[in-house]
Amino acid sequence: MISMNLADLFIMAIVYTNMVNPTITKEYVSYFVFFAPGLTITALFAAAFMIGREINMEVRREISHYMLSLPVKRWELAVGRVLAGGIRGIIYMAPLLATTLVITYIYTSVLPSLLQLLTIIVALFLISIGTSGLSIALAVSTTSFEKYITARGVVYYVLFFCSTVFYPMDLIKSALPQLTFIAQYNPLSCGADLSRAFLLGNPPFTPIMLIDIAFFALIFTSLAMVAYMKVTQK
Repeated sequence: MISMNLADLFIMAIVYTNMVNPTITKEYVSYFVFFAPGLTITALFAAAFMIGREINMEVRREISHYMLSLPVKRWELAVGRVLAGGIRGIIYMAPLLATTLVITYIYTSVLPSLLQLLTIIVALFLISIGTSGLSIALAVSTTSFEKYITARGVVYYVLFFCSTVFYPMDLIKSALPQLTFIAQYNPLSCGADLSRAFLLGNPPFTPIMLIDIAFFALIFTSLAMVAYMKVTQK
């Protein structure tokens, strides 16, 4: 997965840099530099979302019944599964974040302060936890693998492409204004733009970015825990 995302950055983003109108990303030096923080978010999201596939399989094969024989409580199992997905996302994301730091430093000669770097890491961890919770909530809502895959595809489509991961907010507002609301409050947008704020200086950092990310993590972590505990009681 790490190799795949690095290939996206060093092949796709470089090619797109020579295809995209320079005025679209003029504040970010080039599309390559603009896309680097966004790619970190996509890798984080994809890795954290993998936990749902595993849990859906456990539910279908009734492996969750075996879990009840372990010397832990249901809520501890639920917390553990959400954390497992979140930590997986952070592990996969770490090399890509390091690559992004190097790339942005080469182009801008600016490194984030320790506080800024910690803010980025905390925000990304919250996104990872929230994504893990979202994936688990979807996974335990159906015993059909086909329905889960369909739901996952819809979530991927909406969160990835209605966000600022691939294109700046100004372009979304002018080209697809009907998607502006979703893009503004999409946690992937907030995570990508928060990283760009500290690494590239644009867009400016606003507290609403962190609030939106924390709200996303709280809602889907709570939902996943309730749903997982419920499914283990059947």
